[in-house]
Amino acid sequence: MNAQTKIDYPAFETLTQTVAAYRTGRLISIEQFNQFSSEGNTLILDTRSKAAYDAIHLLGAVHLNFSDFSATALAAVIPDKNTRILIYCNNNFESELSSMILKSTPLALNIPTFINLYGYGYKNVYELRDYLSITDPRLIFVINGQ
Repeated sequence: MNAQTKIDYPAFETLTQTVAAYRTGRLISIEQFNQFSSEGNTLILDTRSKAAYDAIHLLGAVHLNFSDFSATALAAVIPDKNTRILIYCNNNFESELSSMILKSTPLALNIPTFINLYGYGYKNVYELRDYLSITDPRLIFVINGQ
């Protein structure tokens, strides 16, 4: 078996193009994000590293490291593909914390997370569009487990 058999960049490009149009209607404000997070069948998904998640994350967020994404891992965390999934990343927040270090703008974790969730069949995904201070009163963070 050829080593490239399980890697399909053209399919990824096609998926990315499909998701690009879909994603534009799924970028939401912090107000909508907070409203959705209080409703049933909704999950806030944090896909940053476990260390970053443990240091700081939005209240109610569930962790699954992006590098661990697979059909099995996602199904264990999100068994119902109709679940509304809310995503965010470091690039949504102004912070001096090392656990919230900014990613290169075109590589912000929201983008590959959205593409991968969609590709695995999770299409009820919404992404926080705003850039906010971690001291913004509309946000509630868990910091170092508290």
